[in-house]
Amino acid sequence: MPSDADDPSLGSTPAPANQAVQLPAHDPVRARRQQIARWTQLANRVGYLCFAIAIAAYALTFAVGFTGEMSALIVGAVIVGTILLAPAIVLGYAVKAAERDDRERGL
Repeated sequence: MPSDADDPSLGSTPAPANQAVQLPAHDPVRARRQQIARWTQLANRVGYLCFAIAIAAYALTFAVGFTGEMSALIVGAVIVGTILLAPAIVLGYAVKAAERDDRERGL
């Protein structure tokens, strides 16, 4: 079974020749970062799905006729999608920036 150090998705790159950097077998910061990345990816998918549902519901109600229930579905889907996507996008960029910074510093 491969260890975390062998996992290419962790973004670890070899240190430059003039730097001797020892990575611990289990880095809790990178583990937490990967956990946040998984949650943001899920929130992104669900958030965009909510927007897709809102668009499809709007197209359906535009063709058939607006009702109170469909309007509530559209507004609810847009609100839930916004609540999920706003922090997920920001956290996703933060995780990517932290990984990039680690690679640039040779960690």
